[in-house]
Amino acid sequence: MSSPNRGEVWLVDLGYTAKVRPCLVVSIPALMQDRALVALVPHTTNLRGSRFEVALTVRFLKPGAFDVQNIITIPHAKLLRKLGDLDADQLSQVEAALRFWLGLSDEDAEAE
Repeated sequence: MSSPNRGEVWLVDLGYTAKVRPCLVVSIPALMQDRALVALVPHTTNLRGSRFEVALTVRFLKPGAFDVQNIITIPHAKLLRKLGDLDADQLSQVEAALRFWLGLSDEDAEAE
């Protein structure tokens, strides 16, 4: 399997407690010498109203949000199938919230 690309949404096996759910790839593709890992932001339909949930309307997903507080890194083998891609604007909304969560931005609550 080739490395998944940033902005792709995959159905991912997160284990029996977290179940199988859609996740957004936020890392860049791994090269041959890199570990076969991918950083993901899971999609949830169980919203809490957090400023770190990015609600997007995506045709191939149920209504919900990408939860940047739940960023995870998993092996490529856990990726089951590609569901689709976010457009550039949607990806930039998730990236802004992720930078805010990680303290990599001067933005305040506008990353909500």
